[in-house]
Amino acid sequence: MSLQADDREAVAADGHRWTLLGRRPERPRAQLLWLPALGVSARNYLPLAEALAARGVATWVHEWRGNGGSSLRPSRDCDWGYRELLSLDLPASLAVLGEGGPRTIGGHSLGGQLACCFAGQHPQAIDGLCLVASGTPYWRSFPGPRGWLLPAVYRFLPWLARRRGVLPGRRLGFGGTEARGLIADWARVGLSNRYAAAGMDADLDADMGRIRAPVHALVLADDWLAPRGSMQALLARMPQAPARIEVMDADRLQAAADHFAWMKRPAAVAEALAEDFSISSPGTIDDRPRLAHTSAP
Repeated sequence: MSLQADDREAVAADGHRWTLLGRRPERPRAQLLWLPALGVSARNYLPLAEALAARGVATWVHEWRGNGGSSLRPSRDCDWGYRELLSLDLPASLAVLGEGGPRTIGGHSLGGQLACCFAGQHPQAIDGLCLVASGTPYWRSFPGPRGWLLPAVYRFLPWLARRRGVLPGRRLGFGGTEARGLIADWARVGLSNRYAAAGMDADLDADMGRIRAPVHALVLADDWLAPRGSMQALLARMPQAPARIEVMDADRLQAAADHFAWMKRPAAVAEALAEDFSISSPGTIDDRPRLAHTSAP
């Protein structure tokens, strides 16, 4: 199958710019917007995008603020959190894909969490969710004894980010250089079991409860960063959404069944996700409600 690169520029209402990296077949049968993990640049998901495109799914990879081709970098003077990601950046990424844009959104780790939060804000605009190695960070959803240590982590990392102006994730081995507001929003979920975005009035948990789109969740068998209990706790927030969990082991992946190894050999993950698009048909998307957005043209 012939594949085409289809990268597109996006601009949010506050001037933030980035590039969506796209791979599409000549005749796509479905489209997907993919959201990266914390601190991971979009380019690292090009093997997945190519594997999905080879299976007929046009795939675009969003770029988080502060990563890769993003025009911003976090600092003491440049900060953001879930509010900017959910209300500015994700609507702009969908908007630049235009009519016939993706009605399925998916993500890895934090990307999966924010895909669910976003779908809760726009439940009529999303036809499906695909989650890989994701789940809530709430400490009680992790097995002991590691889970018992997480509350201390969720207090220390925001403190360090406030003190330094940013979280030096590369030095810590967790994420990249991260905005302190983003880390505060993430850690709050880990401690309180409540999704919220500072400066955003929406009840993210209640809104996720409105989602009716089907959810396909892939859990990696040896992934201590996103164990099955964490994924189940995330899915429990969407009681109206038909959901299924599929556990992927090392034999099936042909790679270590951990949080990141699959990204370099994504064929098995792409094959599993592509099954979700087997009944997609061209011509149905334009009849669905359009997503209101706050992006620049």
